[in-house]
This record gives sequence, structure tokens and C-alpha cells, in this order.
Amino acid sequence: MAITTGKVRASYVHIFQPQMPKNGGDPKYSVTLLIPKTDIATINAIRAEIEKAKQEGVQKTFKGVMPPNCKDPLHDGDGLKQSGVPFGAECKGHMVLNASAKLQPAIVGVDMQPIINPADVYSGCYIRASLNFFAYDNSGNRGIGCGLNAIQKIEDGEPLTARVSAEEAFGGENLYTETAGYGASTYTQAGQIPAGYGASTYTQAGQIPAGYGVSTYTPPNQPIDPITGGRQLSGGIMGLV
Repeated sequence: MAITTGKVRASYVHIFQPQMPKNGGDPKYSVTLLIPKTDIATINAIRAEIEKAKQEGVQKTFKGVMPPNCKDPLHDGDGLKQSGVPFGAECKGHMVLNASAKLQPAIVGVDMQPIINPADVYSGCYIRASLNFFAYDNSGNRGIGCGLNAIQKIEDGEPLTARVSAEEAFGGENLYTETAGYGASTYTQAGQIPAGYGASTYTQAGQIPAGYGVSTYTPPNQPIDPITGGRQLSGGIMGLV
């Protein structure tokens, strides 16, 4: 039997394109529901359906015996995940439930019109969801799963995302303070002399910048004068010009 939740917050929204499960298997459409603990009606309805699914599972899936560690899909957001890691801050004060389906769920707005733009239903917005519960036994992995039938977006909310804003990325301590007019003494890029740079400190190999005198410029690979020990100037003979 399907039930419809009250107003819940959506997280990890993958309802427009299916995603591969982390533990393998077929791609699925999915969403994580953050159910306020104050919504006693929704939580009690979910718990009742989970118990029904367990009893049906004993008859049809678990071979007549209730598994000692039957996995429950409903989790306390103030506690720990099955991995032992705490739930995220957005889960505090909520029960957490992951729902999924192999077929795309129906997605509508408050006007009951279909929503086709993926940007309209995102992690952080508020929705209602139609759910069903079932028992599963996958190679000894036994528990109750939650199927996703349909979603209705109720209202917008603060997006749940790891992305940072432009202000966070480039403001405050990251504010750009570099100004035009670098002194030539700090410029070291080879191959280009910026406008206004003095040639005296420019050290590009193989080129005499404007303002250099031949007597002071010593390009690499220039022959050594065996008499003077200095560089042999281009066109000179044994240091004689």
C-alpha cells in the first residue's frame, strides 16, 4: 500500500536521470527525504508500513523467519549512519529515508502540472512523496526497502550543495588586490616585456632588449676570447674590433 508523506525536505535528488548505486546494481531514480521529527503523522505512517512489509517478507521473502538483523530504511538524523559516520548538519532534527525506483517517478508541482526542468526540483527544496515499502533478500542482505512512486514539489528552500558562492571564493581574504604597474625587478617571465617595464632587469635569453649596450650584454653561447678571457663580440677577430 502506498502512503503520501507530509512536507519533507529533499536531499540527494536524482529523479530526472537514474544513478548507479554505490554498491552496484541497476541504475535507479532516487531521493533522500528529511522528515521533521515534529511530523508525527508521517513518521507513524512510515513505521506502520515498514512493519507490514516485514510481516509480508516473512511469508514471501524471508522463508518464514524474520532476519535477526533486518535492515530498516528509516534512520535518526541525529544519530549515525550505518557506516558509523554522523549524518550531515541538514539532517539534525529529522528522520532520514532514502526512496528509489527503477522507473522514473511522476513529478508535479502544487498545480498538479508535470515538472520537466531538472533545476526546479533540487536538494534543499520541499516536497511530498508517494512511497511504498517492500522486503528484499539480496544474497543474504535482508531488509525493508522504500519505493518511490511520485513527487510533488511544495516550495523552494536553501539549496543543499557543496558549491561556494562567488563572494566566498573571491571575497574577504581572497580579495584580488594586485594592481597594474609592477616594478620590472619582479617580472621574470621569459618571452615578453610588459609595457612600461625597464629593460635593465629583463633577463630573457637570446635577445638584447631596447636600451642594452652591446658591451654589457652577454648572450649565452657566445665564443670566449682566448686573449682577453671575455666574450668574443660578433664580427670581431680574437677580441679585436
